[in-house]
Amino acid sequence: MISASNVTKTVTTSEGQLQILQPISFDVKEAESVAIVGASGSGKSTLLSLLAGLDEVSTGEIYLHGQALHSMDEEQRAQVRGAHVGFIFQSFMLVQSLTALENVMLPAEIAGLDNPRKLAEELLLKVGLEHRGTHYPNQLSGGEQQRVAIARAFITRPQILFADEPTGNLDAANGEKVQALLFELNRTSNTTLVLVTHDNELAQRCQRQLQMQAGQLSEITESSSTPSNLKAV
Repeated sequence: MISASNVTKTVTTSEGQLQILQPISFDVKEAESVAIVGASGSGKSTLLSLLAGLDEVSTGEIYLHGQALHSMDEEQRAQVRGAHVGFIFQSFMLVQSLTALENVMLPAEIAGLDNPRKLAEELLLKVGLEHRGTHYPNQLSGGEQQRVAIARAFITRPQILFADEPTGNLDAANGEKVQALLFELNRTSNTTLVLVTHDNELAQRCQRQLQMQAGQLSEITESSSTPSNLKAV
């Protein structure tokens, strides 16, 4: 479903070139759930953006659903995302001029799904926001905006769901509700789930845990507390 080979990311700063990601190679199978953990600034969110086609690799190759993201321009990557990917952003990325209901409906309308309003209303109910559908993002708390963003990511039932700190702005009760939704989609729709999280409980519910440290990715094995470096594919 996802294959990364010798992927790096380098950016230009006022002090010169900064390598955010060292060469990274790993695969994610269809319907697998994978958590990427690590300290802030270690490169987790950068890697997630590359895997989803939201950013370009500096070197290396990424295949998503058999398609070569590394050789595509932004328009081509957007088409792949629209067809296969859902993304839960840490910063919500809601459209400020749309209500909560309209934000959730938007991907379904773009995808041409039947009855997007009904689908959106059902998802807002699942995340406990059925009473906030007519409110705009600036009228919602951070936790409420996060739940709207999660509902929006779910509405097309994507084949691959990327999530950047999906429970980071939620209290315990709503965090548990969101976790249940994530793994329900993974289980019932065979959706591949790749998430970045500081939540150990959420990470441990995934089938695999990967650790990012100083731009390098390693696998956390159940038999050992010491991560093992991932080998190139």
